[in-house]
Amino acid sequence: MSYPLADDSLDQRLARDAYAFVAAARMRALLEAAGPLADWPRFAASWNDMPVDTYMADGGRYRRRRHAVFEALPGGAITRAPHQPHYQSRDYNPLHGGIERWFEPIAEEIGAGASLATILGFCRALFERLAPTIRAWHIETHQFRIEARPGEPGKPTPEGMHRDGVDYVLVLLIRRQNIRRGTTSIHDLDRRLLGSFTLADAFDAALVHDARVYHGVTPVEPVDPAAPAWRDVLVVTFRRK
Repeated sequence: MSYPLADDSLDQRLARDAYAFVAAARMRALLEAAGPLADWPRFAASWNDMPVDTYMADGGRYRRRRHAVFEALPGGAITRAPHQPHYQSRDYNPLHGGIERWFEPIAEEIGAGASLATILGFCRALFERLAPTIRAWHIETHQFRIEARPGEPGKPTPEGMHRDGVDYVLVLLIRRQNIRRGTTSIHDLDRRLLGSFTLADAFDAALVHDARVYHGVTPVEPVDPAAPAWRDVLVVTFRRK
């Protein structure tokens, strides 16, 4: 198993600040150094076939998602685990926590494709440099599409400012279509603002050390109310196994 070389500036920022925004050109270069993105067009297009999230406690129908679980054992490859529910305690997600949520699985060909393998390998290498005592990981991947309609903003984080109850999080923008807003903000454990940024271009990314900061995203709304509007992201979480 080979790892890409460390990116000192990214490693240092994440270690120091507990979060980092990585602009699209830099993020794509880092991923391409980690592995191939040969199936990226098909990978990105898979967001077009997403079922509605039926667990929305606020009654909204603006979120579509798929989910898959992977695991990484010491010295071994990252492998897909049997399909299983997504669970968060109410301590971390007071809106949707406390229940097992069964989402439709990420398609097999997408889960086994080059792009997702490269993304997961990049994350593993980075997070193991930051936390070298952790060698076994429970990894969850979430495809999200947040739709916005006139008079019905889409909420990327309907639970508000939150933590996910994991070790590290990657949020990778896949596409924005006809939307405004969607600003990510990062807060310390006393809820004081540390920074904010907007994922605007494909491959823009946010990395978060979840135990040390809260994060949230403002609602998105359509620029042209007559046209479809959405925000597609991949969220990857790594938790020590």
